[in-house]
Amino acid sequence: MISLYLYHAGQCDPRKCSGKKLARFNLAKLYKEPGKLPYSAILLDPFAEQALSPADFAGNGIVALDCSWEEVERVFPILERHRFRHRALPFLVAANSVNFGKPFKLSTVEAFAAALYILGEKEQAALILDKFKWGYVFLELNHEPLERYSEAMDSTGVVKIQGDYIESKQDRA
Repeated sequence: MISLYLYHAGQCDPRKCSGKKLARFNLAKLYKEPGKLPYSAILLDPFAEQALSPADFAGNGIVALDCSWEEVERVFPILERHRFRHRALPFLVAANSVNFGKPFKLSTVEAFAAALYILGEKEQAALILDKFKWGYVFLELNHEPLERYSEAMDSTGVVKIQGDYIESKQDRA
Protein backbone atom coordinates (compact mmCIF):
# COMPACT_ATOMS: atom_id res chain seq x y z
CA MET A 1 0.00 0.00 0.00
CA ILE A 2 1.11 3.53 -0.75
CA SER A 3 0.97 6.06 2.09
CA LEU A 4 -1.41 8.96 1.51
CA TYR A 5 -0.77 12.39 3.00
CA LEU A 6 -3.05 15.35 3.01
CA TYR A 7 -2.30 19.04 3.48
CA HIS A 8 -5.60 20.47 4.67
CA ALA A 9 -5.99 24.19 4.01
CA GLY A 10 -9.18 24.44 6.10
CA GLN A 11 -11.34 25.90 3.33
CA CYS A 12 -14.09 23.36 2.88
CA ASP A 13 -17.24 22.26 4.65
CA PRO A 14 -15.95 19.63 7.14
CA ARG A 15 -19.12 17.53 6.60
CA LYS A 16 -18.43 17.26 2.84
CA CYS A 17 -14.63 17.09 2.95
CA SER A 18 -13.40 13.88 1.33
CA GLY A 19 -9.89 14.38 2.70
CA LYS A 20 -11.02 14.65 6.31
CA LYS A 21 -13.19 11.56 5.85
CA LEU A 22 -10.15 9.60 4.62
CA ALA A 23 -8.24 10.75 7.70
CA ARG A 24 -11.11 9.70 10.01
CA PHE A 25 -10.88 6.18 8.53
CA ASN A 26 -7.06 6.20 8.86
CA LEU A 27 -6.71 5.95 5.07
CA ALA A 28 -4.71 9.19 4.84
CA LYS A 29 -2.66 11.20 7.29
CA LEU A 30 -3.76 14.82 7.73
CA TYR A 31 -1.31 17.72 8.08
CA LYS A 32 -2.08 21.37 8.76
CA GLU A 33 1.51 22.51 8.12
CA PRO A 34 3.11 21.78 4.75
CA GLY A 35 6.60 21.71 6.26
CA LYS A 36 5.74 18.53 8.16
CA LEU A 37 4.79 16.54 5.04
CA PRO A 38 7.26 13.82 3.99
CA TYR A 39 9.98 15.04 1.63
CA SER A 40 10.35 13.49 -1.83
CA ALA A 41 6.72 12.39 -1.89
CA ILE A 42 4.69 12.84 -5.06
CA LEU A 43 2.56 15.98 -4.86
CA LEU A 44 -0.57 15.88 -7.00
CA ASP A 45 -0.32 19.32 -8.57
CA PRO A 46 -2.67 20.48 -11.35
CA PHE A 47 -0.02 23.01 -12.45
CA ALA A 48 2.85 20.49 -12.71
CA GLU A 49 4.68 20.19 -16.01
CA GLN A 50 4.97 16.41 -15.80
CA ALA A 51 2.07 13.94 -15.77
CA LEU A 52 1.90 11.16 -13.20
CA SER A 53 2.78 7.81 -14.75
CA PRO A 54 3.44 4.22 -13.66
CA ALA A 55 7.17 5.06 -13.89
CA ASP A 56 6.87 7.33 -10.84
CA PHE A 57 8.02 5.64 -7.66
CA ALA A 58 5.74 6.48 -4.74
CA GLY A 59 7.97 5.06 -2.01
CA ASN A 60 7.60 8.21 0.10
CA GLY A 61 3.88 8.38 -0.56
CA ILE A 62 1.47 10.69 -2.30
CA VAL A 63 0.51 14.16 -1.09
CA ALA A 64 -2.73 15.91 -2.01
CA LEU A 65 -3.75 19.44 -1.19
CA ASP A 66 -7.25 19.69 0.21
CA CYS A 67 -8.50 23.18 -0.58
CA SER A 68 -11.28 24.94 -2.45
CA TRP A 69 -10.94 24.92 -6.24
CA GLU A 70 -11.57 28.68 -6.02
CA GLU A 71 -8.37 29.06 -3.97
CA VAL A 72 -6.14 26.52 -5.73
CA GLU A 73 -4.04 29.10 -7.62
CA ARG A 74 -3.32 30.93 -4.37
CA VAL A 75 -2.65 27.88 -2.18
CA PHE A 76 -0.50 25.67 -4.43
CA PRO A 77 2.44 28.12 -4.53
CA ILE A 78 2.76 27.60 -0.75
CA LEU A 79 3.94 24.07 -1.53
CA GLU A 80 6.45 25.18 -4.20
CA ARG A 81 9.26 25.69 -1.70
CA HIS A 82 9.05 22.12 -0.43
CA ARG A 83 10.93 19.21 -2.04
CA PHE A 84 8.07 17.30 -3.57
CA ARG A 85 7.98 15.62 -6.95
CA HIS A 86 5.17 17.58 -8.59
CA ARG A 87 2.95 15.54 -10.91
CA ALA A 88 -0.29 16.41 -12.68
CA LEU A 89 -3.11 13.97 -13.11
CA PRO A 90 -4.24 13.43 -16.70
CA PHE A 91 -7.76 14.04 -18.03
CA LEU A 92 -10.36 12.48 -15.76
CA VAL A 93 -13.97 13.39 -14.98
CA ALA A 94 -15.25 14.08 -11.46
CA ALA A 95 -18.01 11.91 -9.97
CA ASN A 96 -18.45 13.84 -6.72
CA SER A 97 -21.74 15.70 -6.23
CA VAL A 98 -20.14 19.17 -6.33
CA ASN A 99 -18.31 18.83 -9.66
CA PHE A 100 -20.00 15.82 -11.28
CA GLY A 101 -19.01 15.44 -14.92
CA LYS A 102 -16.45 18.23 -14.88
CA PRO A 103 -13.00 17.31 -16.20
CA PHE A 104 -10.02 17.89 -13.88
CA LYS A 105 -12.24 19.10 -10.95
CA LEU A 106 -11.59 16.07 -8.76
CA SER A 107 -12.17 15.85 -5.05
CA THR A 108 -9.24 14.88 -2.86
CA VAL A 109 -10.31 11.23 -2.68
CA GLU A 110 -10.78 11.11 -6.46
CA ALA A 111 -7.28 12.53 -6.98
CA PHE A 112 -5.77 10.00 -4.58
CA ALA A 113 -7.73 7.15 -6.20
CA ALA A 114 -6.67 8.20 -9.70
CA ALA A 115 -3.02 8.36 -8.65
CA LEU A 116 -3.20 4.97 -6.95
CA TYR A 117 -4.85 3.42 -9.99
CA ILE A 118 -2.25 4.83 -12.37
CA LEU A 119 0.53 3.59 -10.08
CA GLY A 120 -0.92 0.07 -10.11
CA GLU A 121 -2.62 0.12 -6.70
CA LYS A 122 -6.12 -0.51 -8.06
CA GLU A 123 -7.37 -2.30 -4.94
CA GLN A 124 -6.26 0.57 -2.70
CA ALA A 125 -7.98 3.01 -5.07
CA ALA A 126 -11.24 1.05 -4.78
CA LEU A 127 -10.83 0.79 -0.98
CA ILE A 128 -10.62 4.55 -0.43
CA LEU A 129 -13.48 5.26 -2.84
CA ASP A 130 -15.63 2.67 -1.07
CA LYS A 131 -16.14 5.15 1.80
CA PHE A 132 -18.22 7.40 -0.49
CA LYS A 133 -21.68 6.66 -1.95
CA TRP A 134 -20.55 7.91 -5.35
CA GLY A 135 -17.04 6.42 -5.19
CA TYR A 136 -17.67 3.49 -7.52
CA VAL A 137 -19.08 5.95 -10.09
CA PHE A 138 -15.66 7.63 -10.36
CA LEU A 139 -14.09 4.33 -11.41
CA GLU A 140 -16.95 3.59 -13.81
CA LEU A 141 -16.79 7.02 -15.48
CA ASN A 142 -13.02 6.86 -15.85
CA HIS A 143 -12.39 3.15 -16.35
CA GLU A 144 -11.14 3.36 -19.94
CA PRO A 145 -8.66 6.23 -19.46
CA LEU A 146 -7.45 4.96 -16.08
CA GLU A 147 -6.70 1.54 -17.55
CA ARG A 148 -4.82 3.10 -20.43
CA TYR A 149 -2.87 5.52 -18.20
CA SER A 150 -1.90 2.62 -15.91
CA GLU A 151 -0.33 0.84 -18.90
CA ALA A 152 1.80 3.80 -20.06
CA MET A 153 5.57 3.54 -19.87
CA ASP A 154 6.18 7.11 -18.70
CA SER A 155 4.80 10.65 -18.48
CA THR A 156 5.14 11.18 -22.23
CA GLY A 157 3.04 8.06 -22.80
CA VAL A 158 0.36 9.29 -20.40
CA VAL A 159 0.17 12.63 -22.21
CA LYS A 160 -0.14 10.86 -25.57
CA ILE A 161 -2.88 8.58 -24.25
CA GLN A 162 -4.67 11.62 -22.81
CA GLY A 163 -4.57 13.37 -26.20
CA ASP A 164 -5.81 10.28 -28.02
CA TYR A 165 -8.57 9.77 -25.45
CA ILE A 166 -9.81 13.37 -25.63
CA GLU A 167 -9.74 13.26 -29.43
CA SER A 168 -11.73 10.02 -29.50
CA LYS A 169 -14.31 11.53 -27.09
CA GLN A 170 -14.70 14.54 -29.41
CA ASP A 171 -15.09 12.28 -32.44
CA ARG A 172 -17.92 10.39 -30.67
CA ALA A 173 -19.74 13.61 -29.74
